[in-house]
Amino acid sequence: MTTSRTERALRLTVLVGESDGWHHRPVYTEIVHRAHAAGLAGASVFRGIEGFGASSMIHTQRLLSLSEDLPVAVVIVDTEEKVRAFLPLIEELTGDSPVVLDACELVRRGEPEEPR
Repeated sequence: MTTSRTERALRLTVLVGESDGWHHRPVYTEIVHRAHAAGLAGASVFRGIEGFGASSMIHTQRLLSLSEDLPVAVVIVDTEEKVRAFLPLIEELTGDSPVVLDACELVRRGEPEEPR
């Protein structure tokens, strides 16, 4: 029988615009590739349907206001040590974009139950 266990972790969320680029590549793509190269547990990119940032301009996917710069969130969860070590690797990519760190718990499943 398998069991679940939890461990402390840190969630990194980087909020960027869909059209933000880095050397002819989307910033969110570059962050994901750097996270992979750094050996982090995983990264996911979520495309927003509406939002605004430092420019105070609202971007939306509604039909009448087609935007090509929708908000994008890159979310990475791993140990605090690994996430904090990763921050300097993306500093040049984030500029004035919000970077959020949240303490969280990571649920690990599939660990074999210890014999009694």
